[in-house]
Amino acid sequence: MSAPRKPLTAPGQGGKLLLHSCCAPCSGELMEAFVASGIEYSVFFYNPNIHPVKEYELRKDENIRFARKHGVPFIDADYDTDNWFARAKGMENEPERGIRCTMCFDMRFERTALYAHEHGFEWMTSSLGISRWKNMAQINDSGHRAVAPYAGLGYWDFNWRKDGGSARMVEISKRERFYQQEYCGCVYSLRDTNRHRKAQGRERIKLGVMYYGDEPEAD
Repeated sequence: MSAPRKPLTAPGQGGKLLLHSCCAPCSGELMEAFVASGIEYSVFFYNPNIHPVKEYELRKDENIRFARKHGVPFIDADYDTDNWFARAKGMENEPERGIRCTMCFDMRFERTALYAHEHGFEWMTSSLGISRWKNMAQINDSGHRAVAPYAGLGYWDFNWRKDGGSARMVEISKRERFYQQEYCGCVYSLRDTNRHRKAQGRERIKLGVMYYGDEPEAD
């Protein structure tokens, strides 16, 4: 059992924080840490990359459930997949952590920053960086670019993995029995993950099957 995270101190003079959440497993540790630290925040769910719609709804519903448990405001943004695919055009065969992922982070953070600016938030951050599968510098660069046009809005680039954050993320996910995603989210990551599985002689991903605490974690 990991030790609880030490109380967090919001950057600057504090103020309202908008958390871009990619899913419940990644955001759960941040959400509990914010509540325990007395940080006022709302969850912003904008992830038009997630494919197919069944997977999108599974991830979103888990996040809503956890936000309601803690009495945290949850903003459900548009699922504008056509816009995402238009921006991804020409990047279909780019590798994970490549320019397609940068585009994806930029798109999601730009919408998050606009909402934060329009609704009086002083800071925004994202749960994306807690995953060891992501490039934290790539994510933080997108965050800083997103807030740059807005005076009075900052991006909190805290390293959520440190001080046991990644371990608590898994512990919370098992405790809450969160739905366990087996690929990043977009149709291209689903394609590439299934190709990798086929090469290893494994079955294709089955949506809506894996839950933390029920079965061994996916590789």
